[in-house]
Amino acid sequence: MQKNDGMNYAPVGKAKPVVKKGEFIFAAAALEHGHIYGMVNGLLEAGGVCKLVYDKDPAKVERFIKAYPEARAAASLEEILEDRGVCMVAAAGIASERGPLGVKVMNCGKDYFVDKTPFTAFAQIEAAKAATAATGRKYMVYFSERLHCEAAIHAGALIKEGVIGDVIQVLGLGPHRLNAGGRPEWFFIKERYGGILCDIGSHQIEQFLFYAGARDAKVLHSKVGNYNNPQYPELEDFGDAALLADNGCTNYFRVDWFTPDGLGSWGDGRAFILGTKGYVELRKYIDVGRDTRGGNLYLVTGDSEQYINVEGLVGFPFFGEMILDCLNRTENAMSQQHIFKAAELCVQAEAAAEWVSPRR
Repeated sequence: MQKNDGMNYAPVGKAKPVVKKGEFIFAAAALEHGHIYGMVNGLLEAGGVCKLVYDKDPAKVERFIKAYPEARAAASLEEILEDRGVCMVAAAGIASERGPLGVKVMNCGKDYFVDKTPFTAFAQIEAAKAATAATGRKYMVYFSERLHCEAAIHAGALIKEGVIGDVIQVLGLGPHRLNAGGRPEWFFIKERYGGILCDIGSHQIEQFLFYAGARDAKVLHSKVGNYNNPQYPELEDFGDAALLADNGCTNYFRVDWFTPDGLGSWGDGRAFILGTKGYVELRKYIDVGRDTRGGNLYLVTGDSEQYINVEGLVGFPFFGEMILDCLNRTENAMSQQHIFKAAELCVQAEAAAEWVSPRR
């Protein structure tokens, strides 16, 4: 697993099939972002079968089939959409094209599983909402920094058990390594990647809503800037925002592209969740200067203070839950309302962001 490059970070877990082989068949398309490998890993470990793969770039397809030899190259996207055996299409295309592809997939009677950020514009969200309502299909999103992180999953379980009481604030830190030379051209074009609060900010907003147990929130303020990358004038290398949930829980998050080369991970992702009876700190991918493992959780309550490393112990239940939701038409993995609300707040935060002028 590539740990120094977030674009190609693809966690591998233990196989925990929730279906028999052949009961859930999916395809992969639009292989622009390396997150497609994490998405496929999760589906395969939960018992899914990847039947077909398509991308306009044959080299991307070749690399994919090398990793997943059970998949067969489709001649076109239409071949996937017309295959009645395919239940779901997993995709990680250019950010601005993810929404329109999802509408096309759902209109062909298939569920859609897409990399974050799921949308870059309000019109895309409305089109997807209309398509889910008209077709009854699912528009699922890979918010990997919560769904593919064992510390984040365990934190959710502790909160559900009431260990820290009612959540009153969530702080999120989402630094990433830029690795500009390995990024595609579209990554530096605002209209195509959506801005930093839409892109990596989507993880932070989704986890806030989840941990807070909130159905809605409003953006209080947001900022973006380009501090150190003038050669990419449309890149936002820094962003932050503050939100207030409908239940009174507050949130602040910061995202940036300033991970130093000396860090042993692509980013020192952290979350601090404050409750009325205690708090949790997550050091998701590394414990700086102490341990290169991810899955670090610090828990403080009225009874004790604990450090817990959950790497390899919790697993990634989202994928199995999502497969069963698709087969049974339930909403146990993640509700459609939650997904659309998180996406909407990302676009709102980006649209309202104040530009922070760098010092030159």
